Amino acid sequence: MHSKESSVELHELSPKPGSKRRQRRVGRGIAAGQGASCGKGMRGQKSRSGPGPRRGFEGGQIPLYRRIPKLKHFTLVNPRGYTTINVSQLAVFQPHSEVTLHAILDIGLSNSNRGPLKILGDGDLSVPLFVKAAAFTKSARVKIEAAGGTCEEV
Repeated sequence: MHSKESSVELHELSPKPGSKRRQRRVGRGIAAGQGASCGKGMRGQKSRSGPGPRRGFEGGQIPLYRRIPKLKHFTLVNPRGYTTINVSQLAVFQPHSEVTLHAILDIGLSNSNRGPLKILGDGDLSVPLFVKAAAFTKSARVKIEAAGGTCEEV
């Protein structure tokens, strides 16, 4: 069944000559070439056997992953702030009057100027007004125009 020319028996298998080298025996004297410290330098954690320090370990110093703040997002460097007023608060103005940030601060609806004026859509408005602001929400724009007023972005 088996022809002598092409078959190889298991006991005949061996690695190629020169592909296998003898294992280095470290720590067996000066003459062996790797005596005493076994080529790992002097004492210390990296010269010992075992896996070494864990990932991120910095020798007892608080590691980087614990030093940085735990934020879910990056904060804006220059956040855009608005002085916000709801539509319902604009009812104190006379009909057909002009509503600006200065007019709101003069009446006392807002006691602090936190930036440009933004009109929010909470509440109802029945007085027609000419509102000049930096931003409007969609619902605020609809309510002001439904009352007969106009919205102008400044």
